[in-house]
Amino acid sequence: MSIPVPDAARSAASPASNWPAILTWRAYDVPRMESVRVQLSGSRIKAAGRIVGAQCAEHPAFSASYDLVTDENGVTRRLSVRTTVAAGERHMSISRSEEGIWMVDNGTQHQRSAFGGALDVDVILSPFFNALPIRRYGLQSGADELEVPVVYVNLLDLGIEEATLVYSSAADGIHVLSPVSSSSVTVDGDGFVVNYPGLAGRI
Repeated sequence: MSIPVPDAARSAASPASNWPAILTWRAYDVPRMESVRVQLSGSRIKAAGRIVGAQCAEHPAFSASYDLVTDENGVTRRLSVRTTVAAGERHMSISRSEEGIWMVDNGTQHQRSAFGGALDVDVILSPFFNALPIRRYGLQSGADELEVPVVYVNLLDLGIEEATLVYSSAADGIHVLSPVSSSSVTVDGDGFVVNYPGLAGRI
């Protein structure tokens, strides 16, 4: 299945010499950080990241790692996530077929769904995953309001649900309305979040 890539997304890319790169965010007001190694090839993304949080009112102490691969159009092909808390470890893999069917496997349960036509995954507590629709639709170059269906992953218990994020251009950045927050984020020329008020800022 061919997914068109906006010209704006192609033109916004930085020279290949800037990549691979490691991007790191520090959460606001809570003890949590995310760091991810990102490789770009055109619109294709390969990423390996880790999110670590100490115990606080927002979440228990945890460590999570993920590996993401998209296709040449920036559409998610597969994501694996491993989360560790004091009680133990959970692992999950998600993949999307060329026919648009997502397959979710957590070791004990298997799920198949179109998830509302989603092309992206979004992981709670992570500013990195916002780059997937932002880059593919060229939102860093400005766009009208856009509803983006996603496979929404709860990082702590690895629960999965269908959700819709709404992106729109705003004077102070790109406005993002998610199931858990509403904020205007700023991004770099490649579409990766620099500042996500209420969540995290890049360091």
